[in-house]
Amino acid sequence: MISKPHAFFILDLMFSFKRFFSKKTPVLAMKKFLIVGLGNIGEEYENTRHNVGFNILNRLAEKNDCLWESKKLAEYTLLKKKGRQFILIKPTTFMNRSGKAVRYWALQEKIPLENILILTDEIHLPFGTIRMKGKGSPAGHNGLKDIESQLNTPNYARLRFGIGQEQKAFDQVKFVLDRWDASEEKLLHKCIEQCTEAILSFGLEGLSTAMNRYNGK
Repeated sequence: MISKPHAFFILDLMFSFKRFFSKKTPVLAMKKFLIVGLGNIGEEYENTRHNVGFNILNRLAEKNDCLWESKKLAEYTLLKKKGRQFILIKPTTFMNRSGKAVRYWALQEKIPLENILILTDEIHLPFGTIRMKGKGSPAGHNGLKDIESQLNTPNYARLRFGIGQEQKAFDQVKFVLDRWDASEEKLLHKCIEQCTEAILSFGLEGLSTAMNRYNGK
């Protein structure tokens, strides 16, 4: 027969084991990045120069088997890679209101400013050239203007994809809203692939490494 002191000891030990094994093992939070491709929604804008940000994210999602969902202010998908979460969004607000979606998702996912990367077209760079920067002016780009306004700072990273041409006088609005010409189409896939690699480098290796590796490509 077990004495009362021994009985209480055994019961206490049992409860101690129960408390120990019922504790959930803490899970380390994955580092999050918000990757935003700029563009305009609608069939009439598909595969236009101004929508290259959408094209880049579409390719990144495709080759990682990520499926798009319609969520608040954006098309959304999640890519997990080497302990990182890449939240990919394509704003559905039209280009000049892109900042609203960026601000919402940054707050929703608690993503710090330094982990935001904006993908945009750049008319002042030669076609296919990649230029990554940690900050800068909108340079007349309405999407970047709105993002700066919504975030209240120009200090966010951006990947600019060159769509420029050498003509000095041309209709800029028509040019950016036109589809790629035949010569550009031949090179576009390779250029977009480099952009997808640059995005992952940004998240996995940091902005400085990504800039050194891909700027000017």
